[in-house]
Amino acid sequence: MTGFSFRRLAAMLRKEWLQMRRDPMTIRLTLILPMIQLFLFGFAINANPRHLPTALVSADHSVYERTLVSALVNTRYFDIRPYPSAATADEALRRGDVLFVLEIPPDFSRLVDRGEKPRILMDADGSDPVAIGSATAALGALNAAVLNRDLPPNLRSAPPPAPPFQIVLHARYNPEQITALNIVPGLIAIILTISTLVLTSVAITRERETGTLENLLAMPVRPSEVALGKIIPYVGLGYAQTVLVLALAVVVFGVPVRGSVLLLMLSLGLFIACNLAMGLTFSTIAQTQMQAQQMAQFAFLPSMMLSGFLYPFAGMPGWARAIGEVLPITHALRIARGILLKGNGLAQIWPDLWPMAAFALVAGAIAVRLYRETLD
Repeated sequence: MTGFSFRRLAAMLRKEWLQMRRDPMTIRLTLILPMIQLFLFGFAINANPRHLPTALVSADHSVYERTLVSALVNTRYFDIRPYPSAATADEALRRGDVLFVLEIPPDFSRLVDRGEKPRILMDADGSDPVAIGSATAALGALNAAVLNRDLPPNLRSAPPPAPPFQIVLHARYNPEQITALNIVPGLIAIILTISTLVLTSVAITRERETGTLENLLAMPVRPSEVALGKIIPYVGLGYAQTVLVLALAVVVFGVPVRGSVLLLMLSLGLFIACNLAMGLTFSTIAQTQMQAQQMAQFAFLPSMMLSGFLYPFAGMPGWARAIGEVLPITHALRIARGILLKGNGLAQIWPDLWPMAAFALVAGAIAVRLYRETLD
């Protein structure tokens, strides 16, 4: 054989082109999925979230309260929602329905008029420091002049005005706002997604490509039995990963365990089932392992980006949050952070448990329905 030949290279290129044409689905996935992800993430991701849900518990319905609430709303960081009591607002903060709780004392206006500079308590959900960072920074510049127009003439100050009240910020569940306490519990869900989703996404296609699917189809096995047989072994692997990651999170990163470990393990078991059912669905749809891996990758990236793991969930537009609510990882993140950092129980995590159960049932039913008992 002589040196380099452009003729042989042209023959190889033609051969590869013909082979690519025989697999048009892979080409479509390669071209279309990145474009979908580009527009999805480009419009959905926001590292500076605004309009954050804020509970207002006020016992002083005065002009000062109305001015203060208007000033908070005008910053565009706070979406004020009145709550009847501190207990209901605290429960909403634990569930993650709100990120802030603003408590105005009953004698607020009287103390302001007397120049005693009363304190206003602002509780913040410190389990997500990134989400509340910009909003808490805006509080520092708020109270200097916000009430100056409404104060009695003898209390009005020439610029720069003296603050007529104090805002005491209390970061709940993570007082020091350590980022690791937010990231590490979320990594449990991310690692489980990578392993369980990717592994099961090639379960059926691997059998098809290696030729063992014919033997499987010849056996007296129903589609539901095949699905369970493919899923159950990976459940044990997922639990082994969970125990390992959780132990390292506690020992190395100092993540507190304020809730029930048993409840966390059961909840993550449901999350594992969601990922396995979704991966098995991809495996039944795809014709090749490459297609299955592309589908798994396409599912994983939105799961990570739209779940609130890297970017604040509250900062995304409504349509992106709607997509995120469908993804099991969004609910698994909330459950892991809620149990570990907040000590949440079954009542607090139930709103995130039933969507995962519904997802697992639907994805599992689709996988069983699409499973073909013939090679055609």
